[in-house]
Amino acid sequence: MITRSNLAEQLREYQLRSKHDWASVSFFSSTSNLSSYRVDVMVFVIWELVILAFLVFSAVSLYFGHMQLAFILVCITMLLLLCMKITKQVKLARKKKRRMLLPLSI
Repeated sequence: MITRSNLAEQLREYQLRSKHDWASVSFFSSTSNLSSYRVDVMVFVIWELVILAFLVFSAVSLYFGHMQLAFILVCITMLLLLCMKITKQVKLARKKKRRMLLPLSI
């Protein structure tokens, strides 16, 4: 049963999650969206650098005539790209689900 106190509590939690305040940014806080956004950006930049490195290594191995190594590196790169895309979709779905927790009637 939805009561006024439950709605007020959900509204408070939603406001804490959507707050973009530099003073409240903390790496240990689960309510800070900005720090989690920075972590997500850093993780994806690292993934992209690893993927670029695998592509460069596969090109170098092709240059030196190691076809099997180049094929393995390209397969690993494709697997990393797929994992990165799935991770991004899961995070977006989780974010969308969290937004829908708060009723629109408030």
